[in-house]
Amino acid sequence: MQKQGNIPPHIDTKKEMKEYITTAAETETAIIVGLITPRQNEAKTKEYLDELEFLAETAGAKVVKRYTQKVNGPSSITYIGSGKLEEIHQYICDEAENDNEIGMVIFDDELSAKQIRNLEKALQVKILDRTSLILDIFAMRAQTAMAKTQVEMAQYKYMLPRLQRMWTHLERQRGGSVGLRGPGETQLEMDRRIILSRMSLLKQRLKDIDTQKTTQRKNRGRLIRVALVGYTNVGKSTIMNMLAKSDVFAENKLFATLDTTVRKVIISNLPFLLGDTVGFIRKLPTDLVESFKSTLDEVREADLLLHVVDISHPDFEEQITVVEKTLGDIGANEKPVILVFNKIDAYRWVEKDEDDLTPRTKENIPLEELMKTWMAKMNDNCIFISATQQTNIAELKDLLYKKVKELHVQKYPYNDFLFNTYDSEGKIN
Repeated sequence: MQKQGNIPPHIDTKKEMKEYITTAAETETAIIVGLITPRQNEAKTKEYLDELEFLAETAGAKVVKRYTQKVNGPSSITYIGSGKLEEIHQYICDEAENDNEIGMVIFDDELSAKQIRNLEKALQVKILDRTSLILDIFAMRAQTAMAKTQVEMAQYKYMLPRLQRMWTHLERQRGGSVGLRGPGETQLEMDRRIILSRMSLLKQRLKDIDTQKTTQRKNRGRLIRVALVGYTNVGKSTIMNMLAKSDVFAENKLFATLDTTVRKVIISNLPFLLGDTVGFIRKLPTDLVESFKSTLDEVREADLLLHVVDISHPDFEEQITVVEKTLGDIGANEKPVILVFNKIDAYRWVEKDEDDLTPRTKENIPLEELMKTWMAKMNDNCIFISATQQTNIAELKDLLYKKVKELHVQKYPYNDFLFNTYDSEGKIN
């Protein structure tokens, strides 16, 4: 987070944010908690908690235990029921007696200030939710001025409604209980004004950066723009490096890429621009989508989207739905799309016995059948590859060349910018 201009000494914003979200420099132990509800069955909750654990590991925490509870919906007071709360508290106490201190409890949904306050009082450890964890990872990954500003903006939006919980050290200073009058409440209002002022400054900074980015995009010439989109950790940056022969940071962790990277790519005689964008995720905080709208302009202004999918993930179809919904939210769902199913080398399926009469599940579908199904559904606007194993990369380039050339001729009918191709004797074909 950037330095807080004129924030008074008593408000150490960085310290308070660390109190709210874990730091990646320290490896802390964590418990994760999710709910099984009529709208979210046990299998779905397990998948969400698997992803939450991956998020925690990316942020630098080690998950040692997970809890689930079957309820009709989250409690407005403590998110989980009193019995489950006592069970978690007992486990934390038992681990503390064995010198295994639990650093935090992470919940799979966004918590209100009231829920956080009650949970911290009951469990006596740091309480995080999915949103604060994603914000922490974004803060850790942000490299450029634009990304840092966007993350800081999202952090303040998250902090603002939770200020009362953050300044609990002022409780003893407050006046009468009716209306919570007194200097403590006055301090809260002052802190609120400081953050609102900082947010106003960040909004203006984002506008200035967005103006610069718009100017940069206008100066890119008459080239077709292609944007890589997809769920986080599906291999977009690896494909970017392979096609553009660049060195975009790629890692097997969530949100390895935050800043949009644009590179010029030439396939045969056809140049175009390829952009790598931030990955999407389930339950992506609204404030983050709002803050990163200028980054996602690269997607909105693209002529063609390469939607990368990790076909080895057991729930890849829901990930496709999440990405399509996010594209709809930012107004980019009407663009031509090529589905790129990546990681076919990691795809696994279980063949059913002939005597097994139970209905076939998605785990029983071979890759060949999936390929035929999706290619028929997408009118051949999809391809199956392995970026790490270089499988079907030539076919991907051929498909990309065909689609980009088609768009190029439509958009720039009088542009002779296409490069010439030459035969072995140096003559133009």
